[in-house]
Amino acid sequence: MTQLSTPIKDALQSAASTDAIQVQGWVRTRRDSKDFSFIELNDGSCLRSLQIIAKNTLPNYADVQRLTTGASISVRGALVPSQGKGQKWELVADKIDIVGGADDSYPLQKKGHTPEFLREIAHLRPRSNLFGCVFRVRSRLAFAVHDFFQERGFLYVHTPIITGSDCEGAGELFRVSTIDIKNPPRKNGDIDYAQDFFARQTYLTVSGQLEAEALALALSKVYTFGPTFRAENSNTSRHASEFWMIEPEMAFCDLNGNMDLAEELVKYLIADVRKHCPEEMELFAKFVDKELLGRLDFVVERPFQRITYSDAVDLLTKSGEKFEFPIDYGLNLQSEHERWLTEKHFKCPVTVFNFPKEIKPFYMRLNDDGKTVAAMDLLVPGIGEIVGGSQREERLEVLEENMRRHKMDPADYKWYLDLRRYGTVPHSGFGLGFERMLMFITGVPNIRDVLPFARTPGSAEF
Repeated sequence: MTQLSTPIKDALQSAASTDAIQVQGWVRTRRDSKDFSFIELNDGSCLRSLQIIAKNTLPNYADVQRLTTGASISVRGALVPSQGKGQKWELVADKIDIVGGADDSYPLQKKGHTPEFLREIAHLRPRSNLFGCVFRVRSRLAFAVHDFFQERGFLYVHTPIITGSDCEGAGELFRVSTIDIKNPPRKNGDIDYAQDFFARQTYLTVSGQLEAEALALALSKVYTFGPTFRAENSNTSRHASEFWMIEPEMAFCDLNGNMDLAEELVKYLIADVRKHCPEEMELFAKFVDKELLGRLDFVVERPFQRITYSDAVDLLTKSGEKFEFPIDYGLNLQSEHERWLTEKHFKCPVTVFNFPKEIKPFYMRLNDDGKTVAAMDLLVPGIGEIVGGSQREERLEVLEENMRRHKMDPADYKWYLDLRRYGTVPHSGFGLGFERMLMFITGVPNIRDVLPFARTPGSAEF
């Protein structure tokens, strides 16, 4: 079948013409009148559907009258001004081909469905209004990410998905192996990974940062945008086992320049989606979060507050709030602490910087006080941390000492240390969780609902 059909989005925006057009899609509803039927047709190109007028003069009109929700059809006809409300044009069909039927078991009938139910039919939920909007915005957001960096002279680079290093040092890694788990090769009683496919232990990456550093220290400004994996047994609404990360890396850039870029990126992405996805954003504001648009505009229009970790802890300690998790110097800030800073105290996005070295990874630059590292977390209302980054440690001796302090063997990272031996420069970067950003922009509260097929503990059905 030819695929030269007109997207419904374009048909709804075009002018009426005597020339026939062809549209294809899935039936949302059908209702019959005396001499014709109304078919609501959607092809996923936009939120709105196109009304099809099927007259009883069609040779297969009896088949058309048996169409049910979920069936797929191809329609040829002319656009005419619509007599109904809420739509400019409708299409009077002169030919309808039924491509694929749908029986009464089709689960997406025209009624409200809960997100929990829709997660059980992840293969069909993109046909619903909410998830069609979510995934169109996801597409636009990804496009905007590339626009932002390409406009600023960054090179898009691809870092490995299979890696031999644990970038974050948390140990929450998915192992990649071809070893026979029933009869693994052994040496001195332990599994002999020298006989594995890559002749060593390998994992799915939690970050492309280390490799991006190597590329930035040759190409000056680079960014990665790809899938990352974390075997963290967490079932919160903010965590997934497979997620996408945006990770820029810049040579000759300190922490201040890093914070500037992160804040600029967040504002840019919000503004881009507000401009290019107005229908989708209106649906989110109506059915998901009534305060969404005001909150997004607030973030775009106001500067970010910046505060040191030490000052943030002081504010939280003196706040008088009763938090579920304790707050004290040397402890990680939890989501409830981050949201208090953004939503209650500053009432704007906040960038927290200069964290205790003990709670941050080995690669972050040690500050002159010897106690803190040049790290930053960017916090937004409703989510908490959305960006985490740092200036990287460019001094060879200090980096080696950091590794030993984290009980890492510098010999395992010889290539990474080489970057400090041969023309080292100050450099920095950050990671922006793509799904976290999507949650913030759409107001959708659960990360499972901004991933087409979510991977979470105990769940990899689709």
